[in-house]
Amino acid sequence: MTVTPELEQTAMAVFAKTAELLGIDPHAEVSLLFVDDEYIRELNRDYRGKDCATDVLSFALNEGEEPDIVGGPEETLLGDIVISLETAVKQAEEFGHSLERELAYLTVHGMLHLLGFDHENEQDKSVMREKEELVLQALGLTRTGE
Repeated sequence: MTVTPELEQTAMAVFAKTAELLGIDPHAEVSLLFVDDEYIRELNRDYRGKDCATDVLSFALNEGEEPDIVGGPEETLLGDIVISLETAVKQAEEFGHSLERELAYLTVHGMLHLLGFDHENEQDKSVMREKEELVLQALGLTRTGE
């Protein structure tokens, strides 16, 4: 699967809409990497201890691990999102929606993780799902109205 300009535009639209709706600095930086299942499996194994492919991984930079740079540039670096295009294609087919919608979902899901949202319990999962749907609906990428 090749990354097309349309897929890149979808990801950029998700970044912009998420920033707008959640009050994030519109100049905040996020790195996005599209990979295959083997590559994301290696990352998942090395960083999460789970030796299997997954759809999206997020690596936040604002978790208190990075030192402040005194006198450095005022930049908001949120972190890195890694998406398996291979899994995204499979999931789009499985869920019966477009690859664009699946990519948008995975991108906003990754963004929310960078912002500190999680889905470890039902309450957190519900809040995260609400935010995901808010962004997807604003982009016209709902489950029923693609």
